[in-house]
Amino acid sequence: MGLGFLVPAFLAGLAALAIPLLLHLRHRDRDRPYRFPSLMFLEQLPIRTAKRQRITDWPLLLLRALAVSLLALAFARPVFTNQAAMNTDARSRAVVILLDRSLSMGATGVLTAARDSARAIVRALRPRDRVGVVLFDDAAEVAQRLTENHAAALAALDAAIPLARGTSFAPAVRAARQLLLDAPFAAAEIVLVSDLQRAGLTGMAGLDLPAGVVVRAVAVSPSTRRNLAIRSVEAKRMTVDGRSMLAVKARIMAYADSASTPETATAGHTVSLTLNGREAGSRREAVASAGETVVTFPPVAAPEGPVAGVVTIAPALSEANGLTADDQFTFVVPREEPLRVLLVLPADGGGSEPYFLDKALGIGRSPAIRVTRASRTSVTAAQLRTHDLLLLWDVAPSKALQEPLAAFVDSGGGVVQLVGRRLSTRGTAATVVPVTMEGTADRLADRGGAVRIIRSEHPLFAPFRSLEDPWAGTQLFRYPRLSAPSNTDILARFDDGQPAILEKVSGAGRALLVAIPLDAIAGTFPLSPTYLPFVRQLVSYASGRDALPLWRSTAERWALPDTLRDPVVRTPGGTLLRPTADAQGAVIPLADAGLYSAFAGSTSGAAAALMAVNVPPSESELVPIDTTELLLGVRQTARSDSLPSAPPTNAERERRQNPWRLLLFLVAALLAGETFLSTRGWRAVARRTRPVSTDLPAASRRSA
Repeated sequence: MGLGFLVPAFLAGLAALAIPLLLHLRHRDRDRPYRFPSLMFLEQLPIRTAKRQRITDWPLLLLRALAVSLLALAFARPVFTNQAAMNTDARSRAVVILLDRSLSMGATGVLTAARDSARAIVRALRPRDRVGVVLFDDAAEVAQRLTENHAAALAALDAAIPLARGTSFAPAVRAARQLLLDAPFAAAEIVLVSDLQRAGLTGMAGLDLPAGVVVRAVAVSPSTRRNLAIRSVEAKRMTVDGRSMLAVKARIMAYADSASTPETATAGHTVSLTLNGREAGSRREAVASAGETVVTFPPVAAPEGPVAGVVTIAPALSEANGLTADDQFTFVVPREEPLRVLLVLPADGGGSEPYFLDKALGIGRSPAIRVTRASRTSVTAAQLRTHDLLLLWDVAPSKALQEPLAAFVDSGGGVVQLVGRRLSTRGTAATVVPVTMEGTADRLADRGGAVRIIRSEHPLFAPFRSLEDPWAGTQLFRYPRLSAPSNTDILARFDDGQPAILEKVSGAGRALLVAIPLDAIAGTFPLSPTYLPFVRQLVSYASGRDALPLWRSTAERWALPDTLRDPVVRTPGGTLLRPTADAQGAVIPLADAGLYSAFAGSTSGAAAALMAVNVPPSESELVPIDTTELLLGVRQTARSDSLPSAPPTNAERERRQNPWRLLLFLVAALLAGETFLSTRGWRAVARRTRPVSTDLPAASRRSA
């Protein structure tokens, strides 16, 4: 049995043992007077005496000293530990090392420093301690389960290489928690070796860890945190002189070292564009040393099919930290297919009202819009399935069309209802977004109203984000007054507070209600430069055509097209995958950055679908978090049915044993015994001095 103390500072109270010793040493033996006859006949001789201090009552001294010692030990909170059990396997350590291998670890010297730190942890373990290794990026891989073979763990660490993936700590911690199931009652510890990027904290909040599991972080970082990366790419098809062209814009982000003042100087970098494997353009740009720089390439001719593009910064090796994997960005512009719009007009055909709308839909080829006209009563469910968007011009869908229309929207279709003078007078009109009609607002007296965008971040207003006031100069003389429920998503309002654009998302599709007059009768909006881009963006957004991403991030999933039979997917590394379809279709995880190609049956011929994958932009920011932020939001469970609890700590053992209670009881017993002992036997004899009689001679009285 071993003995420990929770509060060893109270052992200083043992110095109080000097108190009973001093009391005993200060004790004086008093002379007792004796009656004696006259000393006049005795010769007076001088007597020399020596002062002596000695302990005459050892039992009482030891009893008091023992009471003081036990009192000091009780306040020091002693705890008894089983040293024999601590030396067995149940008392050995179980350490799981989480080694980061994300893209940011590819900076010069970072992964080497991380490996060295992990190796030092392994070499510091005792022979019977077990160690496991988990390699992680945005996912976790168990490279070595818990083992006493430390050489196997070192080999797993040596095999780690940085991958073009993001960072996430949560999957790694979950994998470590699962590994610790193999180490019941061991001293469990999780060691995270990483550059501790802030993006890795996603998913950590709410994570459960059993009580007693120690988590600590070992931070490694590059010599400089300056980094240059391509953050995003914008690509759009356009028509120039009757030819289909592709305009590409790249956003380059320069991250400055937080330890130093960002420089304002610029450095020249060559930024090149490759489309379908061929050089399509190159620009020499002065990239700022901190902040964002936008590089715009001249439009180039593009085929109608899908276009795979790559933007690259060169020379990549000029970066001081050696992180070059984020100097390349892959994207795919989807196939140019016409957007099919079914335009439903009133019974009278709308007269000249849809004139400007027809012109706006017929201009441009990015994408080309094919419009089919129909009346309110002639639209069928079969027609809906052959179109991407249903556009209702101041009409309500028929009762027979309401159920097929709901199914059309849920499956990914779009519907836009333009509300004008016809619907505004019908308070109970069927609308695609629940509203109540309250008549028409007449703004002729104040020279027309205007539109105020309240959701400027919405994709519908993406073409106007760089403009200070895209609706300036627009006059709206008449528009419907609408009353919408409080939970309705209102994207824009008129300047008098009335709703102008409302949206309702249902399933995979969306429905929009637009109260802005799109004709030249109720306002001047069709005559403004905002009209054409607004109409085209409205149709593109409502149909879902703009929802097709140019790229995805690693750790996302790609749902292959339903039309692709017996799909075969080639990964960026050249591996072939044959995903199996389920109720949700064929889905593959996007584990690596680069270009994924999907084929039907075999890889011969052109790819049926392409998907570009890039590392999340946050991976390029090398500023680490503080280690104290790692476990913010992580819950420590008092008991876990899946993971055996760790051995009790000294504090837990002391709470179970409570030896201080026994010591205080012994102190009380000793003090009671001391009181009894000091009042019994010769210690209790009263030392009295009898008065000397006054009839004795003077010499006798002096001697007495």
